[in-house]
Amino acid sequence: MEPLYCGTSPIVGFRFSLHPMSGNFIKIIKGALNRTDTSNVWMHTDDVSTVIRGKQNQVFNVAKAIALHAAKTGEHVALSGTFSIGCPGDSEGDAYLEKSDELPNQDATPQYVSSQFALYPMNNPAYMEVIYREIDRAKAHGVFNESMHYASGIHGDIHDVFAFYEESFTHARSEEYRHLVMTLSMSINSPSHGGNAHA
Repeated sequence: MEPLYCGTSPIVGFRFSLHPMSGNFIKIIKGALNRTDTSNVWMHTDDVSTVIRGKQNQVFNVAKAIALHAAKTGEHVALSGTFSIGCPGDSEGDAYLEKSDELPNQDATPQYVSSQFALYPMNNPAYMEVIYREIDRAKAHGVFNESMHYASGIHGDIHDVFAFYEESFTHARSEEYRHLVMTLSMSINSPSHGGNAHA
């Protein structure tokens, strides 16, 4: 399914913060960013967070790669962020919409992650139907963990989890309701994962 337009731009954005539970947090964060090929997205980092913007497939590819590179340090890391599409007036970074669909980050290293996400189909009066449908999609994909207040738990291999998130992000919006926000929080290499850490 092709990204849907809102106004003049189908730009997808992801603003996130990476939190390594380590005294070497600066090295881990900068290392993850530097090891990720970000040539197909617009990116800016400030003292609080990083934003990446561009075509949907490229943004999700970079987001997963950054999380995976941070995880490969073996340290407990947390990532939290917000995906958005269809935001009125979103145009900066339009040049990156001309990038090809070839994905530059292809590291297939398995990595267990535990995460939570929430969908916000903006202006859609049937938003709960959309959310329930995507929860069913997570169950069908085998990545659903548990229901909880204000979010839904998603876990499994990082590649399966991000594949679900991108698919859900596509299907939770429509031609009529194009503005969508999706938040996620992710925990990797946590001691609390126990036996699931190698699932």
